[in-house]
Amino acid sequence: MSTSAQPAISAVSSAPPVLAEVVRSGFVEGRHRGSLVVLAEDGSVDFALGDVTAPVFPRSSNKPMQAAGVLRAGLELTGERLALAAASHSGETFHLDLVRKMLAEHGLTPERLQCPPDLPLDPQEAEAYLASGAVRERVTMNCSGKHTAMLAACALRDWPLETYLDPEHPLQRLIHSVVEEAAGEPVAAVGTDGCGAPLTAISLTGLARAYRSFVLAAPGTAERRVADAMRAHPEYVAGTRRPDTWLMREIPGALSKMGAEAVQAVALPDGRALAFKIDDGATRTLGPVLARALTLMGVQAPVVQRIGRAPLLGGGREVGEIRAAF
Repeated sequence: MSTSAQPAISAVSSAPPVLAEVVRSGFVEGRHRGSLVVLAEDGSVDFALGDVTAPVFPRSSNKPMQAAGVLRAGLELTGERLALAAASHSGETFHLDLVRKMLAEHGLTPERLQCPPDLPLDPQEAEAYLASGAVRERVTMNCSGKHTAMLAACALRDWPLETYLDPEHPLQRLIHSVVEEAAGEPVAAVGTDGCGAPLTAISLTGLARAYRSFVLAAPGTAERRVADAMRAHPEYVAGTRRPDTWLMREIPGALSKMGAEAVQAVALPDGRALAFKIDDGATRTLGPVLARALTLMGVQAPVVQRIGRAPLLGGGREVGEIRAAF
């Protein structure tokens, strides 16, 4: 990255910097604050905005580490199955079919899943699902692939299935250690994610470091196997209409995963990585902020512009946009 393109490293203050603006009819009607970090190829901090050392809940951006945990527990997953174990899937038919198939392959039933019943994450899929007369199911919840993999690992190891979401369960303790190892820092707090699974807090710098470690891991390790499966089958990580899929499909070697409450982490195959969080959790900002960060990193590809477009509508026509502010 040229020095002219680098934003100044901001001092930590009580108010995080504005990362995105909401512009309607030429008028800035809203602002979204947050923090962002970019790591250089050698793992050092290239630039940062806001406090990137304070702990955050990465939400589903933690899923690659959780998938690596089930591999370390001894579960053999490859290809689409491993990608689905790290997914926040859209609830498309091919996602749901594979979740059901994986459950059956490991002698499990959907009733064993402890994620809450839900509609498909993708709005188009949710509309079609409801129109068909279907109701909320655990399999349909976007984390059902992860929960299936966790249950399968427990069944393999003869660990209790009823308590697989307890933070003190052997599987969750193993995942906890994987997170700390990948992030290069201790977990600052443990909470409960929206799907009911334990959620570990790390810094944005630690999150970027974890993604960097996955793409640079030696072939055959659990971390590299997860990264390779996600990059080879990105539609199983997200869905056909999702930015994570587009990015991993169109930028060779990129590893990308969003999380609820507006968290995003990306690693490039040369070891550069980024992570950010929007404080108010507005996921509508993810595309513009991610596209701007990738541009500052020198990534040039049509998919960056595609991800960055976030138009605002008025009367059914485009009258403004959500845009990056750094």
